[in-house]
Formats: sequence, C-alpha cells, structure tokens
Amino acid sequence: MLILRPAPGAGRTAVKARGAGLEPVVAPLFHVRPLAWSAPDPAAFDALLLTSANAARHGGAALALYRRLPAYAVGAATAREAAMAGWERVITGSGDSGAVIARAVSDGRRRLLHLAGREHTAAEDKGAVVERRIVYASEAVDSLPPQAIEALAADAVVLIHSARAGALLRSLLDAAGIVVDRIAIAAISTVALAAAGEGWRERAAAESPDDTALLAVAARLCD
Repeated sequence: MLILRPAPGAGRTAVKARGAGLEPVVAPLFHVRPLAWSAPDPAAFDALLLTSANAARHGGAALALYRRLPAYAVGAATAREAAMAGWERVITGSGDSGAVIARAVSDGRRRLLHLAGREHTAAEDKGAVVERRIVYASEAVDSLPPQAIEALAADAVVLIHSARAGALLRSLLDAAGIVVDRIAIAAISTVALAAAGEGWRERAAAESPDDTALLAVAARLCD
C-alpha cells in the first residue's frame, strides 16, 4: 500500500492500513508549510469553512479569533483537526467543498471565511459570500521518492488523497518512464481519480472522502 500524502496524515493512514492487515509504504509527494496571512475581522463572518485539515493544523495563533464561529469541515479528518484546534461547533460535511457550502447556506450561514491552501481548488459559492485566506502551502517534490519506486516495483496499490496528488503522480511516473498500465490506484474521490488520468491497470474511487472508505477500496484492489 503506497501512501503519498504528507505527514502527519500519512502516519495516521499507515496505522489504519496496518490495522486492516495491509503493508503501508509512506512516500510523501508534498511537504506542507505554514504561510503568513492577514486575519480579517471575525465579526464580518458567520461561519468558517475548512476544506483541509492542514488549514486548522497550520493556521497559527490567528485561528483563535474565529473559534466563536461554527466550523464547516469537508470530511471527518478535517473536522477532527478543527476540534483539536479548539472548535466546539464543528459541522462535518461529506462530498466536496461545494456541498459543504450548500449545507452552510441551508443552515442560514451566508458569510463564510475559507481558510485554504495556496494550491486549493476553487469551489462554487452556492449562494454564500466566501472570502478566502491562504494559510499554508504544499510544496511538491521534483521526482518520485526511491521508496515509491520500490513499492511500485512490488505491485503496491497506490492511495491518492487529492486531485493534485493524482495529477502529480501521473506526471512524475511519465517523467520517470514508468508505465501506468501495471499499477492499481485507489482515490479518495472521483475528482482525485479523474485527475490521475486513464490507462491504469485498475482504478477505483472511495464511496466517501475518508480513509476508512479509501482503504476498503484499496483492499479490494489488492485481492
């Protein structure tokens, strides 16, 4: 099981993989770092939007300004990180950011502060006024880590946790001259799966955007 996501998420996925009887190999394609950002007046918003756990993890001391706001999080991992960062009101949404924004609007929250990564995917605002602040960056590696190449040679199933990871993996494999029709991939969403392109030996997307569903798909591909 080849895990490409950065730490600390990669470690948590590895623990779950071992618990499911799988052998994880961790080879991050990204290294996450915090960025300086200007914090707007919290009174201008009635909810926080978190589309990645990294926003809660790397947002810094300014996050404390917004803890009175309910936090709408995409996926269980992001919700868990928000709770660990001090939010008592966390609403966990399934699906993509557009679906979570729609949920916030249905709850009467129309002024959202979106704390995002530099490489985030823009979402439809779904009737809300969304102001974004970039609080972290995910720096991509220039080439496949050696442990990734070794795992692929041993027919590891590859876990893809984001569309950016899927696209980067494909470009790095192409650059290394590695043929993808011998590789099986499991993606956390249909968007992430599509970003990796066609031609894989096997490919499948998780039914929900979380590690439990992703590992279940990967286990089936292993079988």
